[in-house]
Amino acid sequence: MLDNLVEEYNAYRSRMNEKLLEDNNKIVKRIFNLDTNAYMDGALPKKTKELLGLGNSMVLRCDDCVRYHLEACYNLGVPKEEVVEAMSISLLIGGTIVIPHLRRAYEYWEALEKS
Repeated sequence: MLDNLVEEYNAYRSRMNEKLLEDNNKIVKRIFNLDTNAYMDGALPKKTKELLGLGNSMVLRCDDCVRYHLEACYNLGVPKEEVVEAMSISLLIGGTIVIPHLRRAYEYWEALEKS
């Protein structure tokens, strides 16, 4: 199951993003652009912004967003210990309702490590 998890998520995300952008909706395109630009290096480095995105996604309980930010952290070379510490703060803030998302985040990180 872990072998295809990253591949399946990325294929789905790419396919659906293409569909969203095909409609040429100005608001959707601007939100996508804003998202891309917000995570670029600035006063805060990209790594910090991705960890913040991960933490907020955990508390908001968005598994797709958690996966997105986990993968960005992984690709930036963020050590697992830092990712886990960031997610533990999210658990503290979000409470026990975050635990299922924490489980899936661990599963996805394992899949990233195996890919």
